[in-house]
This record gives sequence, C-alpha cells and structure tokens, in this order.
Amino acid sequence: MHTTPTPVRGSRALVLGGGGSTGNAWLVGVVAGLADAGLDVTDADRTIGTSAGSTAAVQFAGAAPSDLFDQALTVVPAPPRPAPLHRPVTSQLDRFRAVIAASADAADMRRRMGAAALELEAASDGSWPARWRAIVAARLPSAEWPPNDVAITAVDASTGEGVVFDRTSGVDVADAVAASCSSGLPYPIGGRWFIDGGYRRNENADLAAGYERVLVLSPFSGRTMHPLGWGMQLAAQVDELRTAGSRVETVFPTDADEHLFGPNAMDPSLRPDAAQGGHALGTAVAEHVAAFWR
Repeated sequence: MHTTPTPVRGSRALVLGGGGSTGNAWLVGVVAGLADAGLDVTDADRTIGTSAGSTAAVQFAGAAPSDLFDQALTVVPAPPRPAPLHRPVTSQLDRFRAVIAASADAADMRRRMGAAALELEAASDGSWPARWRAIVAARLPSAEWPPNDVAITAVDASTGEGVVFDRTSGVDVADAVAASCSSGLPYPIGGRWFIDGGYRRNENADLAAGYERVLVLSPFSGRTMHPLGWGMQLAAQVDELRTAGSRVETVFPTDADEHLFGPNAMDPSLRPDAAQGGHALGTAVAEHVAAFWR
C-alpha cells in the first residue's frame, strides 16, 4: 500500500477543508454557486480533500455540482439510536481539547489522538468499519478513483504520521475517504488503522506546494484549536505557500452561517441551510475568484 504519492505540479490546486456533515454541504454549495455564476473550479490540476472535504473532492470528480447541491438540500434523517456511528460532537471536542492540553507538540498530539482512537476501537464491538464504509461508499458517485489528481489525507493511528492516498496508492477510494473522515474510531486499511486527515494539519493546504494558484475552501474559516506555535492553522499554511511563490485565495463561511459548524457540524438537519449559505456565498464571490482562478 503506497500512501505518499509524489504530486505532479501544475497550475491550479483546489483545497477542500473538513467540517463535518454541514461542512460538506457548505463546500457543495460554494462550488455549485461558483458554477452557476460561470466558474468551474472542479477542473483543478489537483484537488486536496480532508475529512468532509475528502468526500466532496471525490463527489466533484464524478457528479455535477448542481446535482450535488440539489441532494444537499434534502434533509437526511439522523442515524437511529442507540449505537450511533460517532460519539457526540461535544464529547469528541472535550477529548480533543484534553489531548491538546497534554501534548508537547503537533506530532505528540497526533500520536495521542491515534492511541485514544485505538483504545476506543479495542472497546468496541468491531462493527464500525463495515458500517462506516457502507455509509461513505453510498455518498460517492463511483466505486472507482477519479481519473484526475485527487489527494485524500489521513493520519496513521499507530505512528501519528500523516498519509496521502490517491489513485496510485492501491487503496479503494471508499476506504481512503472513510479513513479521512474517521474522527472518532479509527478505520482499518491493509492491516493499519487511520484517523481523520484534519489531525495532520487543519486544511492540509501545504500539499498544494508548487502550484501557481491555490484556492482554499474552509468550512471552519481557518480556525484551529491548536497552539499557534504548532503551525497547524491555515494561516501558517498560506504563509508557507505564498513564501514559496504560490498565489492563494481563501473562502470562509459568512458570519451569519457560523452557527452551522463547530458543535453543530454533525447535525444532518442543518445541511440544507449550510448548502444554501455556501451557494449564496459562491455566487457572491464568483467574479473575484474567477479573476484569480482563470
């Protein structure tokens, strides 16, 4: 299993950050809004997806943004109780804060997050991977990797090392996306366990190094819970890209939509609002983004 592909440098890179269920809907809305205004950003030379952004990256490669937007406007019922697939978001956030407080640096944090996830897996009934894969696969337009360059991020739960999956990795695309979105329990691939790609770096925009223009869509508005000295935040990644010669543009949710993310990120009933907010924003910024992208 090859997990660290060498990217082919090109002109334009699209970075899709994480943000849970509402974050995915917002990403779909933004890209659909841009498309309705005459700008197609899904033709990027490289698309980098993290967590919810990994789902969107594969969706954009195989389905029209307008169709995905229409789907996002449909309220999806919450998973039945008991035995939810995810721990409550507040519980995850509390666990994450505790790990950050105990960690010496980002590498230590990743190792601790991986160890905590493996402990949860050991105490589980073992049904998580199959259930989660089925849910993820149902969201994707195809069981095959897109022909274009799509990079999906994750973190090795045992070592804390960041990994990148693409069509050359020898991993099914549904497994790659399931691993990237695995923020609670870890997800197994080829005898290894993986956790959410957002633990590598928040948006992983640094994986666009070498591209002339980088467009970053961040449902979490580039915010981070980590100490700024760790350099996990989007601002640090943007500084690195610009220092190396890339032009970078970022798109964040409006203040009016901030309540749709954070603790509410896994609420499927908010997906239509997030999609509509993203679409309105995409339409509003299309002219500015087009001048940068084209």
